[in-house]
Parts: sequence; structure tokens; C-alpha cells
Amino acid sequence: MPRPVHPEICDASASDLVRRLRSRELSAREVMTAHLERVEQLNPELNAIVTLTAEAALEGAAEADERLARGEPVGPLHGLPVAHKDTHNTKGLRTTHGSPVLADHLPEHDDISIERMRAAGAITLGKTNVPEFGAGSHTFNPLFGPTRNPYDTTRSAGGSSGGTAAALAAGLHPLGDGSDMGGSIRNPASFCNIVGLRPSPGRVPLWPDFTPWATQVVQGPMARTVTDVALLLSVMAGPDPRCPVSVDQDPSVFAAPLDGDVRSLRVAWSPDLGGVVPVEPVVAEAVEAAAGVFAGLGCSVVRDCPDLALADEVFRTLRGWQMATALGPLLEAHPDQVKRTLAENIAFGQRLTGADLGRAELLHGELFHRMRNFFTRYDVLLLPVSQLPPFPVEIEYPTEVAGTAMTDYLDWMRSAYSISATGSPALAVPAGFTPEGLPLGVQLVGPHRGELPLLRAGYAFEQATRYGERRPG
Repeated sequence: MPRPVHPEICDASASDLVRRLRSRELSAREVMTAHLERVEQLNPELNAIVTLTAEAALEGAAEADERLARGEPVGPLHGLPVAHKDTHNTKGLRTTHGSPVLADHLPEHDDISIERMRAAGAITLGKTNVPEFGAGSHTFNPLFGPTRNPYDTTRSAGGSSGGTAAALAAGLHPLGDGSDMGGSIRNPASFCNIVGLRPSPGRVPLWPDFTPWATQVVQGPMARTVTDVALLLSVMAGPDPRCPVSVDQDPSVFAAPLDGDVRSLRVAWSPDLGGVVPVEPVVAEAVEAAAGVFAGLGCSVVRDCPDLALADEVFRTLRGWQMATALGPLLEAHPDQVKRTLAENIAFGQRLTGADLGRAELLHGELFHRMRNFFTRYDVLLLPVSQLPPFPVEIEYPTEVAGTAMTDYLDWMRSAYSISATGSPALAVPAGFTPEGLPLGVQLVGPHRGELPLLRAGYAFEQATRYGERRPG
């Protein structure tokens, strides 16, 4: 890629930009113009942003400057450019889910997270690319094609929040909203050397939502630093009466500084989830090295992992049910416009019985309690995010990991989706690079609703390693 323009603005953290915007060192118009120029320069090669609203974004930036000039109150994200994930509803702005069926879909409502980001002063500049209906952890679809990794454009950016991850890594915008069922925040964060948080279900309320009591899908923050992820979480989180599982806790706790003494932390680690998943050696080495970082920080570090063998059945059954419920009618109406792997998932969900779902929920509960008991002995569980580094962009999914054949397009994501099934929050943080310069991430897992101490642990790791400061190009 060419040398990116405006590094003093586009590579700055969101927290730094907010400070400079509030002090009027920078105007919102300057910040937006710089990011739009970088989008123009780099996005044609990356294909991260698929709908661009440049004119409206500049108008929004001018309005933000005028509010500040008049002395009116401004929000915690004042003047920050943001592009939203294309599976998230944005009122009156095209939201395609990466499907030709919804190529011209204009939602009537914002998702709660989008609503809150806008109310906090963020300015929408567009939408980011996703796999078809967010299915799979590699971002490509028949509408827009693939998103490419900024660190190596021959490689995948991950998914399903791959457009957001690539855009953040390349400095096209400083904060992003992601969503995660089986790793859709964490895998692209790992592939693109950024930070992403899968919160506990309900921490970020969902609406509109066709299954409001279900907990498989969550939305969460993505950024280039742990501090910026916490900043965005302080905006996205908090109770809402439209979401029956939303967590009733003041989200402002996430806006406080994350530094502090971590020497009391009890860290468990495993390179392969206790032998449950195959992992490429370079990934296992990164996890072991990360364990050494925590030991160097004075933490108690032990190689250990809860029994996660139940997670496979739990995740696949509940995911299949949700896919069939949400997309079954669409597959029936448009059988030729749904990719084969997704159609197979929907068909699997349609074959499930009440007994299948009942067993999955029983195992779901058992898995939750295994994790709850595990976190009486430990504070953090350190694991790989992805089982391999970023793979070639032209393949749909890896068919082999560490010499083990993958059965389908989900199998290589087990290191991420096994944690989804537990209900625990998980933070993906940069953890190094392969000899070829491809990013590697680890995930820090915490107890249910334990996002704040998890963010503090991630911040300590980030400050000790500084891997996230290595920008593409």
C-alpha cells in the first residue's frame, strides 16, 4: 500500500482525538476530512468500507464544530468519524447484510448501539463490509467482494466484523461497532492487530432483535487500543427497556483509567483450550509468550483450562436454531441467493428437535457453571483467538489446521466459539507477528460480567508489549 496520508490524525487514538477536539486543537471538519482522504487513498485496495456517506459526514462535522463553538455540551465521542458494521441497523442508511436480497434495504430504526454512538457525538461516514448475513469468519460476499488485510492484502481480514477491523487497522476511522456470535469481533481483531471485546450477553443491549431472550449474539466495541475499547463500551453499554437481558449497571465505570497494579492477578493459560482444538505452532508460541508477559508483570501464571468439550454441541445447536429462525423464510423465498455453507447451516437448524434444543440448554447451563467455578481459582484465562494466522483471501475457509482436517467452515473457529458458548466476556489483544509479518492475537477471558477487570488486564498486557503500535505499511 502507499504511505498513508495524515498519520498525525488518522493513526491517533480515539481518546487522543477527543482531547484535541475538545480543546479545539483540531476541528471536527479537519478530523473528518483527513479520514475521508485516507479512505479515498486506501479503501479501493482494502474494500473495508462499502457504503460511504462523505457529504453527510462533513455536514455532521460542521455541526459538531458549531455546537462546540456555541458552548453547548458535547458527548464523549464528540467529532469522531465512525463507520458501522453492515449488519447493524442504521436508520435511513443502506444496510445490506452482504446479501443481494437486501441490497437496497433502508432500516427504519438504528440499533441501540448506533443510537448511543450518535448521541455521544460520533459522526457516521459509512458502513463496513461483512460476510453474507455475518455467517463465517472471513469477510466476502456477492455484493461487494472480499475485504483484504491491511498487513498483507493477499490475506483475509477475518470476519464477520472484518470490514471494521481492516478499516481500524488502516486508520480509516478510530472506533468501530462489531458483533460476535462465534468470534466475529475477536477473529478479525486478531487478524488485523487491533483490540476487540466480546462482552457478556446483555452488557450492550440489542434492539431491534427478533429473539430478544437469546444470548448467542452480542455487540461490542473495536478499536486500536484497550483504552479506546473501554471508552466505546462506556457509550454502548447500559440498560435499556427494549432489551430484556440488558445489564443494569452504570456504564461510566468503563471510562475510568485502566492502569493499576496487576501483581495479584491469577492467570491460567492454554495454547489449545486444554487439548480441545488443533492450533498452528506459531499461534501456540504466541500464547505461551503472552503467559510469560503476565509472569513478568508479577502475576501468578499456571497452565490450566476448564473442560470445554461441551461447547461444540452447545454452540452449534443454538447457532443452528437461531440461523433457521432468522433466515429460514429468506432461504425459502430466495434459495438461489444464499451461499451454500449458510444454506446448510439453516437446513441443520431446521432439522433440530425439541429434544436437541433441550439438551443443548442443559449443557449450556453446565458449561456456565464450569466456568463460574473455574473463575473462583483464577481471574483471567489466556487462550488463542484464532487457531491459525490470517489465511489467503481467495479461499472461503481453511480446510486444515496443524495437520487436522476441518469438517466445515466453522471448525477452524472453535477456539473462539467455544468461549462464546460459556457466556464469558473475552478481549482480543495484539500478541505479536509471524515471521512473515502477519498479526497474531490472544484472547483474555474473564468471569461472567467481569468486563472491567478484564479490560485492566488487557491494558497491562498492551502496555508491556506495545504490539498494537505496529501499523500496517
